[in-house]
Amino acid sequence: MSDKNYFAVLNAINVNDKTEKKNGLTYLSWAWAWSEVKKLHPTATYTIYENADGWNYHTDGKTCWVKTGVTINSIEHIEYLPVMDYRNKSIPIDNITSFDVNKAIQRSLTKAVARHGLGLYIYAGEDLPEDTQSDMPEEEKIDPNKKIEAAHLAFLKRLIEETDTDLEQFLTYMDLQRLEDMTIEEFTNKAKPALEKKKKKAKK
Repeated sequence: MSDKNYFAVLNAINVNDKTEKKNGLTYLSWAWAWSEVKKLHPTATYTIYENADGWNYHTDGKTCWVKTGVTINSIEHIEYLPVMDYRNKSIPIDNITSFDVNKAIQRSLTKAVARHGLGLYIYAGEDLPEDTQSDMPEEEKIDPNKKIEAAHLAFLKRLIEETDTDLEQFLTYMDLQRLEDMTIEEFTNKAKPALEKKKKKAKK
């Protein structure tokens, strides 16, 4: 593995049949993700960060969140995740249970693994369910003119490859010079739907 980019190797693994959809979000099995990482990187480790009192979650007195880290090849990626209910809304501190915290830890670890490449593409545009976007304060909404991030780019490249799409033709269709120049709005309303539609047609 030392002669190849470990991120590229993990990112190339197809995780589609290991995911499930719940309330608008895509979930990848933590147990499966960690198993795949350890097969390729036996020395990989993970950390569940405790607060000053030794709790495995952190709080501002109103809600809670967890902090986890996954280290591969001496590189650690850290993920913070709110402790949420089945509607993907933060649970008030008085209603938190150990079960809620444990679920948040597993989801956080899975996303930390994704930062190393494994399953990263499934999180492109899916960090928040669509029906909660309109409930967010205006300043917290995603800026549609913001350029796409690494997760969006990885997602697009994978779909382009899976659908055997000509990159130059796709860029012409999007009126772009590079994929990296794409905005969130273009990704959400044009690029992603077009490629997913083409993928569905190919399966028929």
